[in-house]
Amino acid sequence: MERSTKPQLSLFDLTMIVIGLVIGLGIFRTASDSARAALTPTIFFTAWLAGGLIALCGALTYAEIGSRLPVTGGYYKIFAVAYHPSVAFAVNCIILVSNAASLAGVALIGSEYLAEAIFTEPPSDTIKAFIAMGSIGLFYVINLLGLRMSSTTQNLLMSVKIGMVVVLILALFFPQIHAPVSVAATAPVDHSWTDIVQSFGAALVAVSFTYGGYQQTINFGGEVRNPRYILPRGILIGTLIIIGLYLTVSWSYYKVIGFEELKTSRGIAAIVAERMFGPAGRYAFSILLFLAVLAYVNVILLSNPRVMYAMSEDGILPKIFAKKDEKRDVLTVSLTTYALLSVVMIFFMETFDRILSFTMFLDCIGMAFSAATLFILRRRQKDVLTENTYRMRLYPWLPLLFIAAYGFVAYSIALNKPVTALTAVAVLAAFVIIYFVFRRSPKHPAGMPGPNL
Repeated sequence: MERSTKPQLSLFDLTMIVIGLVIGLGIFRTASDSARAALTPTIFFTAWLAGGLIALCGALTYAEIGSRLPVTGGYYKIFAVAYHPSVAFAVNCIILVSNAASLAGVALIGSEYLAEAIFTEPPSDTIKAFIAMGSIGLFYVINLLGLRMSSTTQNLLMSVKIGMVVVLILALFFPQIHAPVSVAATAPVDHSWTDIVQSFGAALVAVSFTYGGYQQTINFGGEVRNPRYILPRGILIGTLIIIGLYLTVSWSYYKVIGFEELKTSRGIAAIVAERMFGPAGRYAFSILLFLAVLAYVNVILLSNPRVMYAMSEDGILPKIFAKKDEKRDVLTVSLTTYALLSVVMIFFMETFDRILSFTMFLDCIGMAFSAATLFILRRRQKDVLTENTYRMRLYPWLPLLFIAAYGFVAYSIALNKPVTALTAVAVLAAFVIIYFVFRRSPKHPAGMPGPNL
């Protein structure tokens, strides 16, 4: 019998995929948010280490889910398989909202860096918000016209991003640019355990945003050679490399900028570049990072409307979201809806800090519900295992730890920003209500798959 050629990813391939999925643009901004939340440098670095370990638990969990349910677009389809259609609809919709908020947040990161380059005085949050909305609007029009940024351009900008990470790390080897040791940061201060735990939780919010992306390992569970061997090793190696890079870059910020100044600084990567190369370095770094943000905006505006299209085809979203301009190969309704949603996020929230809390609270809901599907799949598939099914070690402790960690992040957000948390819960409840209002039969909404395998 001829062997299937589908599983083809090697250990190296999977390791690089994991690294590429996780390392994004957050590291150029969120170290400042994490430092501001951390009472001490120890809490700051512990949060970065803990975030990586949580990502490892999550990546292994999603890898097993993907190997048990090897379908394209598995991350949104698992909800329809495991839960009642109302839950599947609501959670999938808040994930789309969360992704739009993440796009808005990254656009704001880019606007902060561009503002550093073109304004002599720090601009207002409103000006930064309009720059961010402008970048989304630009690529909305580009995609609406059916134009595509070439893969060569995307790869070039990805190389630029990697190069900037390398520059930040190299700053550690130039002690003459390091900030003097802050007395405030090193002086012993007594903090209660409650203060420490709350500070750690608040720092973990920004860190978790930066580590995001590993959940897409769910799409590779059925694409790997010898998954029982390669999946855990590739994910472990990739995650350890990411933890090392993030800790090293954070250490560079800490050494060059100083912990206390890091708490209040914006454009932190450009500050490091300026101390290495002078004002020209800061200007170049700001422009390059904004270009990298534009590449990210383009990719997200290209990919998420396709998710909405697939969800529409499966009946999870209304059929109108499958409307397509065949001549230009453009999903007009999905693209327009997604771009508008991202712009609305910026318009109402205006700052990265507000968007960060909102998107992370929604992410906590999505992560907890998606990871919990592993327990359902294991129960239903007790005797349905193949040679390509990956079974994680330390089950059920790793997925339970992952779910508990995101519960803790959600609790930290609710504690510090209750209005944001209530808004996110209201969004989830609204989608549940929409499901029951618009369903066409007692069992399922129009075309929505039921909760069975």
